[in-house]
Amino acid sequence: MRKHICLLALLCLSASLSAQEEQRKLTLSGSIQSDVLIPEEDEAIGAKKYNDWALTNTYADLNLNSEYIDAGARFEFLKHPLPGYENDIKGWGVPYVFVKGHYKNIEVTAGNFYEQFGSGFILRTYEERSLGIDNSLLGGRVVFRPFKGVTVKALTGEQRRYWAHNDSWITGGDVELNLDEWSKKLQEHGTYITLGASFVNKHEKADEIFADATHKLNMPENVNAFDVRARFQHGNVNILAEYAQKSQDPSFDNGYIYRKGNVAMLSASYSKRGMSLLLQAKRSDNMSFRSDRGMVGTSSFINHLPAFTMDHTYNLAAMYPYATQPLGEWAYQAEFGYTFKRKTFLGGKYGTSIKLNYSYVHGIDKNEPAPLLDNSTTLRGTKGYGSAFWKWGGGMYYQDMNIQIEKKLTKDFKLNLMLMNQFYNMTVVEGEGGMVHSNIYVAEGKYRINNKLTLRGELQYLTTGEDDHDWAFGLLELSFLPHWMFTIADEWNCGVTNTHYYQALVTYNLGSHRIQAGYGRTSDGYNCSGGVCRYVPSQRGFTLSYNYNF
Repeated sequence: MRKHICLLALLCLSASLSAQEEQRKLTLSGSIQSDVLIPEEDEAIGAKKYNDWALTNTYADLNLNSEYIDAGARFEFLKHPLPGYENDIKGWGVPYVFVKGHYKNIEVTAGNFYEQFGSGFILRTYEERSLGIDNSLLGGRVVFRPFKGVTVKALTGEQRRYWAHNDSWITGGDVELNLDEWSKKLQEHGTYITLGASFVNKHEKADEIFADATHKLNMPENVNAFDVRARFQHGNVNILAEYAQKSQDPSFDNGYIYRKGNVAMLSASYSKRGMSLLLQAKRSDNMSFRSDRGMVGTSSFINHLPAFTMDHTYNLAAMYPYATQPLGEWAYQAEFGYTFKRKTFLGGKYGTSIKLNYSYVHGIDKNEPAPLLDNSTTLRGTKGYGSAFWKWGGGMYYQDMNIQIEKKLTKDFKLNLMLMNQFYNMTVVEGEGGMVHSNIYVAEGKYRINNKLTLRGELQYLTTGEDDHDWAFGLLELSFLPHWMFTIADEWNCGVTNTHYYQALVTYNLGSHRIQAGYGRTSDGYNCSGGVCRYVPSQRGFTLSYNYNF
């Protein structure tokens, strides 16, 4: 497989180079990213010993762009991957290569590509290296704009899973209409209306799955999903409504039941200078949609369900991140931001910004009947359960209430404060552990010493009576513009283990090059992005990171 991919990459790049005489402009761009860990064993934090003296995730992207033809390829070296990545990710080669032709209102891609229909409820292929995710499709895609305000997409292909591709075939289409491009009155009034509809089919060979020792399940070879959406924007108001449904798709995730899946979302926002408001609600039910019905973990998802929770950047605020539960949840989020003007009572001399965020996720109601088969302990082979749309059930999965205040106290000193109250159902998200209720306090200060020297500091504290109890975190970061940055940090479990997770980092930037070297310990936990999470074990050792864009 690797030989075929490498050959295809060479053919695509060769074709693009040979066409340069016929085209007016040819540009080359790309990037290199390499993260290296020289691991050390540390029994105190559970950092294990590795047979390899160094672990690395290394990527090199190369893209050729011209007037009518683009081509690209990615080389990956993951033979000795960083901790937290599955054994299946080990390997090296060129797993991503494409050639794309575009002329006037049509674009055709052959090879690997990423695509998203709407919010991604029935299709989202993407790369997220921090999570080890690359679920691109290998096949073909056509994007056609036959008329003004109309975009039509059609695609087909197999989905990547590490260094191979799943056997199922994914085929789909999407139509999006921008009605405002047809009406001058809508444009004159600042009104924009977008309508969209999508369809995806998964064709997967039927497996031999048994409900019990004698009853074989009739597995559907075709699973169909559709999505409809509408977006309305007028002035400062933006409203998005979207609904998706999936046909019967028995899988390992849902216990091989024959229940249809669906997800509905409503999102509204209002923003103007100095103020913003966001309100969101989403209900999903049995919407795990994979290209291989037997897969588990973060692998082989065709679709994506956003978490509707705040993505925190502070260490302790991100210690218990929420992972979307595709088998069923109600999720709500509200956020309000306001800036008090300068030279007012609350704004002071430089103004004050405040942001309030509230997220709440709970289960859906599930009316589960008794198993239909004698001596069966599961609902495998049945329609599973009933679920009233508006009825709550399953208890609280997650709740986050936080307030953030940004205040510039002097010309050179800025202070950020955050107070957060969180409920995290560890049993639902991780499988065990019960409910963790915590309060997190954060203070961040940034002082500009002169035009080239800046000092930033963080103090954080998390208090809880569950799990590992209390944590404290401190950080100091000194920046010398335009090249250097020095960082020291310590994350201390002062509740149960009395363990310090310290780090020291040196970063150097020069043009498009960025190099970071460091040494320290990191605690185990979950790394999350957009509601998708990966467990990362404790580690200790020297780190080296290099990034280059050209």
